[in-house]
Amino acid sequence: MPAAGPSFDGRRVLVLESRRARELASIVTSYGGQPIVAPSMREVPRESNTAAVAFADALVHGDYDVVVLLTGVGARALIDIVERVRGSREPFVEALKKTRVVARGPKPVVVMRELGVPVWVTAPEPNTWRELLSALDAAAAGQPLRGLRVAVQEYGASNPDLLAGLRERGALVTAVPVYQWALPEDVEPLREAVRALGRRDIDVVLVTTGTQLRHLAQIAAAMRMDRAMRDGLQAAVVASVGPTTSEELRQMGIVVDVEASHPKMGFLAREAAERAGDLLRQKGR
Repeated sequence: MPAAGPSFDGRRVLVLESRRARELASIVTSYGGQPIVAPSMREVPRESNTAAVAFADALVHGDYDVVVLLTGVGARALIDIVERVRGSREPFVEALKKTRVVARGPKPVVVMRELGVPVWVTAPEPNTWRELLSALDAAAAGQPLRGLRVAVQEYGASNPDLLAGLRERGALVTAVPVYQWALPEDVEPLREAVRALGRRDIDVVLVTTGTQLRHLAQIAAAMRMDRAMRDGLQAAVVASVGPTTSEELRQMGIVVDVEASHPKMGFLAREAAERAGDLLRQKGR
């Protein structure tokens, strides 16, 4: 009898998530899929934290008016860097309390709440740079950005569209790189994922950040299987967790077949399970 509700119907689902790989694999299994787990990323502090420390010192001295936090992990890393290098986080936290803090989504808000730091503006879902700029525009009646000194805590890769949008509004922008993404120490699962895509053994690919596929492509290129990997992606159903990730994938020339209605892993897996069968039939599989 057909399964009630969404189901992957035993299809092979590539999970590139790293930090929450087990959780996402469990969700895939609950929807009748066979998770193929290939962790693709490792968060590492930048080799030099000089930019982050310089920003923290400048904030303490009152040199910034607005601080934009793009990720919760990046906000925590920034606090840890300050504490490790300067011996205490308190002067930095007190400086944040005197600054207008902008959060791209709920995770930086949680970090600030733990520190007792009020958040001036929070971008609504789906929490992309566009919503962030729109939220700032809505707040501009009370506080225009023109002439304000704005620091942007970056995560992994820089976001030139956000930086350009802030500058177009007259802000004096400083990017603050805090951490970057590296390949995992064990890349064999990624190599096997490339081989499986080349064999058309993957039916669905779940992507929670564009960096995952950049790293997969990096491994494929080293194996001289870049074309085979891309052909395998085209034959599979590529599901993105939300607009930010979808935009990254399209910039890489990858077609997004499913975009989650809310940028959460549960919605991603459920909606991919709902649509995988019909999409694969359309692709002739």
